[in-house]
Formats: sequence, structure tokens, C-alpha cells
Amino acid sequence: MAEKLILKDIIDRVIVITLNRPQALNALSRDLIVQLCQVLSEAEDNPSIGAMVLMGTEKAFAAGVDIRELKQLTFAQGGDDFIAPLEFLTHCRKPIIAAVSGYALGGGCELAMMCDIILAADTAQFGQPEITIGTIPGIGGTQRLTRLVGKSKAMELCLTGRMINAIEAEKCGLVTRIVPAGRLREEAVLLAQKIASFSQPVVQMIKEAICAAEDIPLTEGIRFEQRLFQQTFVLEDQKEGMAAFLEKRKPIFKHR
Repeated sequence: MAEKLILKDIIDRVIVITLNRPQALNALSRDLIVQLCQVLSEAEDNPSIGAMVLMGTEKAFAAGVDIRELKQLTFAQGGDDFIAPLEFLTHCRKPIIAAVSGYALGGGCELAMMCDIILAADTAQFGQPEITIGTIPGIGGTQRLTRLVGKSKAMELCLTGRMINAIEAEKCGLVTRIVPAGRLREEAVLLAQKIASFSQPVVQMIKEAICAAEDIPLTEGIRFEQRLFQQTFVLEDQKEGMAAFLEKRKPIFKHR
């Protein structure tokens, strides 16, 4: 039987997905990536799940890609075994919260940046140390990091391999907020439950619009947002939400 490298726990409308290679600081191996993508795919297809939490152990969210496996790749392979499957995260319609404790380095930092929200424990450490082993970030590190923290900061981190703590990561815009390490899971689940309590189609529209903002000009983005806004008016949840507001009661969303 294959080693269980991903653990999952469903709480109300939230799935908590935990990387489970503690002896390797949750280094991203081929098998772990395959199992992770399988669990994500199942969660995407499960209508009772509205949001996801992705986390590691107290010591490490993920300390990078498994170097023992990466070292065996040839130029022709080019890391596709690791890069291509993980891009699945960026196509998920449901919001994913990265709950980061300990090390999030290299591929681990890139994995966190693929998620929609990064909640950091006060013990979190982020970095792109690929330059120290003779290579560069290969799962979006130079691109997503630059968009989040700006060119100058991304240059420094990628060109020196320096790690930053949670406070610096929050200050430069890499993480959403910092919570005590002992409360990380609880706070991540509470945040995910709040998101999952709203209309699923509307949540997915908001995620789609915000993700599009990274790739298209402002004028095109505004038009895209307006089209999605108009589409909400065919939803039962839009009718229910506005009726509940006027009637001063809590809405009951049916996710349609």
C-alpha cells in the first residue's frame, strides 16, 4: 500500500488537507504531489465543500521540492514531474487557504503562493533559496513573488536565498495576517468556514475576478467584473441575500 502522504479532515463545509512527510520536512516528492492533486480534485467535485485549508506540520509547511528526486532529472525532463501537476492548484474554483507554520521554502513557498490566502503562524519562515543549490525557482517563484512583494524585494530574496520571518512577510504583502502558532489550524478553519458559508457561485466568481486582475489590464478587468456582477442576478442566492438584508435576517444560501 502506498504511503499516506496527505491527510484530510472535513469540518462542516471545509476540508483541511495536511502534508504528511514530517521526517522530510514535507519536501514535495512526486508521490506527495500526485496524492495532493487527487485530494484537491475530489474536494473540487464535492458540492458539500466550500473552501479548503492546506497546511503542513508545526515545523514545516513544506521545506521545498525533494532534492533527491529533483537531482535525478535531465534537461529534457525539466522538472515537469513537479511543475505541471502543481499548477492544478491555480485552476481550482474553490478558495484555498495556506496555513503556514515553520519553513515554507523554495517549492514550499511557491506552493503557498499558489493558494488564495496565506495565513502565517508567528513561527513561519519564507524564502526562495534555489540560488544556493545552483538553480532558480521553477514553480512560479520569480513570477508570483514579484507580483506579491514587488520587483526589488523579489530580486533580493531570489538572488540571495535569504529567509524572512512572518512579520517581514506580512509587511511586504506576502501573507494575509499572522496568528499564534498554537491557533493556526483553528484560525484557518474559522476563516475557511466563513468563506464557505456564503453563496458558492458568488465565492467562485469573486475568486475568478481577482485572479484575472493579475493578468489583464484594468479596463478589461472592470468589464469582466461588471459581466460577473450582472450574472449574479440570475442566482437564487442573490435574491435570497438581498431579501434577507431588507428583512433584517440571516440569509439561507442554497449555492445556486
